[in-house]
Amino acid sequence: MSDFEVIVGKSILSFEEGAEERAPSLKRFGFVQTPDTRSKRRLYEVLQSQGLQMNQAITFLSDGDDTLRELQLEMSPKATHILDWFHLTMKLTGLGQYGKGLVQCEAMLGEAIRDKIERLKWSLWHGQVDKALGKIDDLESAIEPFSETYARFPKLVKALSALRTYIVNNRHVIPNDGERYRNGEPIATGLVESTVNEVVSKRFGKKQHMQWSKEGAHLLLQTRVRTLNGELGAIFQRWYPDMDLEVKETPLAA
Repeated sequence: MSDFEVIVGKSILSFEEGAEERAPSLKRFGFVQTPDTRSKRRLYEVLQSQGLQMNQAITFLSDGDDTLRELQLEMSPKATHILDWFHLTMKLTGLGQYGKGLVQCEAMLGEAIRDKIERLKWSLWHGQVDKALGKIDDLESAIEPFSETYARFPKLVKALSALRTYIVNNRHVIPNDGERYRNGEPIATGLVESTVNEVVSKRFGKKQHMQWSKEGAHLLLQTRVRTLNGELGAIFQRWYPDMDLEVKETPLAA
């Protein structure tokens, strides 16, 4: 069985202050894009079910995946599209682990490099992309003395190169997260990451020794998101109006 890509997300509609006090509307969605011929329509229907009008302000946060970004842009090109801080920090955390290894090789120089990594993080937090790229250049030069003494040096070089490519490819959607955070605006998709665990769960994990076709996985995802969204009962009632159905909406077991 070949690998395939699953796209999962969560749409959160918050209500403005002063409006009738209500909890945010939250809807999950998920699909396997290749067999799904209506992915744009599927996402549109999720937003529509929350009463969202297409002329309202929409913010899309994603991990920088080209396929997902294309879908978002096609869906609402005038929306705010940003790279979420969560995925940037994941990559920076990886660099930080390499930095700890450098300190063990040579304390003072290693600490200096760890400080450069923190300064890189500061630049990205404030949306200073050009400065961040310059600091990656500085890091590449600073780590050279460890080329013979640090066992993970090749992996560190590869990680820096990958981070540079990631930043360059997403530079147009890297915001000033510090400013957004101070203004109470969303900066990260931590909630979406939890949705991956809810919707995909361990059913799709390699340790389960289960093989999924694209079509089968796609259909399972539709069942799971409708259950999690509390919509499955209404669908059965619509399909079988003459049957006395008592459907309790409970999350599917992982």
